[in-house]
Amino acid sequence: MAETKIISIPDGKICDYIDGKFRNDTPEEYVRQTIEKRLVNEHKYPKDRIKVEFPIKIGDAKKRVDIAIWDDGDADKAQQGIRLVVECKEQKVKPSHAKEGIGQLKSYMAACTNCEWGMWTNSESKFVFRKVKGEDGGWSFEEFNDIPPADGSLADVDRPKRAKLRDAADDNLLFVFRTCHDYIHVTDGLQEEEAFFEFLKVIFCKIEDERNVPHPLEFYATSAERGNFDGQLTVQKRIQAIFNRVKTLPKYRRIFSASDEISLKPRSLAHVVAELQGYSLLRTDIDVKGKAYEELVGTTTRGSRGAYFTPRNVMRMVVAMIDPKPGEKVLDSSCGTGGFVVAAMTHAAAGLESEFAEEYGERSSWDATTEKQFQKRIAELAEENYFGFDINPHLVKATKMNMVMNNDGSGNILQTDSLQPPHLWDADFRDALTSALGISKGSLRTWRDLAQFNVIVTNPPFGANLKIADHAILEQFELARVWKEDKATGRWTMTEKLQSSVPPEILFIERCTQFLKDGGRMGIVLPDSILGSPGLGYIREWLIRNHRIVASLDLHADTFQPHNGTQTSVLFLKKKSQTEKDAEEKSGKMASYDIFMAMVERVGHDKRGNTLFKRDKEGNEILVQNAEGRNVKVTDDQTLDVPAIFAEWMKKEGLSW
Repeated sequence: MAETKIISIPDGKICDYIDGKFRNDTPEEYVRQTIEKRLVNEHKYPKDRIKVEFPIKIGDAKKRVDIAIWDDGDADKAQQGIRLVVECKEQKVKPSHAKEGIGQLKSYMAACTNCEWGMWTNSESKFVFRKVKGEDGGWSFEEFNDIPPADGSLADVDRPKRAKLRDAADDNLLFVFRTCHDYIHVTDGLQEEEAFFEFLKVIFCKIEDERNVPHPLEFYATSAERGNFDGQLTVQKRIQAIFNRVKTLPKYRRIFSASDEISLKPRSLAHVVAELQGYSLLRTDIDVKGKAYEELVGTTTRGSRGAYFTPRNVMRMVVAMIDPKPGEKVLDSSCGTGGFVVAAMTHAAAGLESEFAEEYGERSSWDATTEKQFQKRIAELAEENYFGFDINPHLVKATKMNMVMNNDGSGNILQTDSLQPPHLWDADFRDALTSALGISKGSLRTWRDLAQFNVIVTNPPFGANLKIADHAILEQFELARVWKEDKATGRWTMTEKLQSSVPPEILFIERCTQFLKDGGRMGIVLPDSILGSPGLGYIREWLIRNHRIVASLDLHADTFQPHNGTQTSVLFLKKKSQTEKDAEEKSGKMASYDIFMAMVERVGHDKRGNTLFKRDKEGNEILVQNAEGRNVKVTDDQTLDVPAIFAEWMKKEGLSW
């Protein structure tokens, strides 16, 4: 980013995306700013055709339109020239509200003689109307799926073409995902989790339809179809046909059974399809998709069994520091929604894209054959090298969806209790895992056979009062034994006696080490109690005996907020070989080395989950002019800086992964 100009934003204000004016930072303003970005970045309306809080007259009364848009070249910006108006409300304002609902929008459209289009939204609901003159000379309002793009091509509103699909910008995809999920929840009477997984089926159909080149898109619902029951049934039949195709594809067979159907009511299915159809879920930036997807899945599954999902910026930092190489086997043994696996795949995909760019130029210029070849390589990488395990079958399905949506391959995302002894693993899991690893089915018998992976990035479940007491599980782990401390030397000695119960995050530390090959490396998020509590000194000694501790990052207390206030750190470990451990045992000395240590004091959000931006010395938020000349706020997030600092430290230490 080229920082050529810095502007301070007064406290409690927000800089308008269209005109640069400071406005009060309110819930309604947040909705308006999101819509403004959508109008410019998705619908391609130039800023000079848009006015914010434009005054109009309705009879003798003076009103202000939230957003007004004119035709290109209509420079006078008079009321009679307005072609499109947008009204934005905070979420608590309902469409039926007497003064601020869709009735207000229609009154504004009626007062602007040449206004053809109008949109009303509160971020939860969206209504689009076209003002049409009837044969009797009167005006009526026809409901449409969306407003037309800047070029006015109405056909793409009802049945978009693949080349015209839009990349989602900023929080718009999150708005759409929430809207669809909430609509299903209310219209079909489903519980939130049930609504989520029905929504996932529709997402699968959307992605598969985008991939079905060169056939025309079939994932659409016209405005007319959406507005009547027969049309809704037509949409249902069309989308079910796509889903039937999805179920037959090999990569989806572990996700859906042959008997699965989309069980949404025709009305809600048509609504969801209409909301999604204009976007390209394949092309939209991974960060935009990831934020939308993981926030939605988090609201339906968060907190189950102590699972509080790692913030995406922390995952990206950990993956950048651990730096998975092409061909390395990467695992998250408690993958949740798959954030770590997706981040690792994205890291590899970026490297592969650079290789393709050297031969074919920038990705935006690739032809369909090159893009298809690239996606095939990504899918192969996912299938060969990326693994995720989780005990929750719903999260496994959610992770596969996350992988498909972001990297064109579901990888090896498998449902299991990975703390169980291998001989007790489900046969389907064992068969799938050994097949993917290219080893014999009988080769995974005990914990001693698990060293199959080069890299592990993970956040084991913590933050809930869960403990493991199963003897068959505990006997696999040295950390499940009773350890005794020599007060004189501070050294700990392991006994053969098992503890009565052990928190799962402690067992996961050792299980992850068991999964690693000698020399393999791990980035693991752990509660600070493990690293600082006097009574858990045996864990720290075990870690030092079995690994080189490369780095320790102390994360801010708000990292997992607003859902969990546990203080955490990230440890970066490299597994010692048995030869190395024997040599140290024989000499009675452990190797001396430096450890990279850092405190991440700012993680980009506060304890309420609100985004934090960089401020000037007086405490005002600042705007930085970027290379495109736009004034943007900069997130106050140190996780962005740590990987480069760590890489420089590794270089000075003469270390490499």
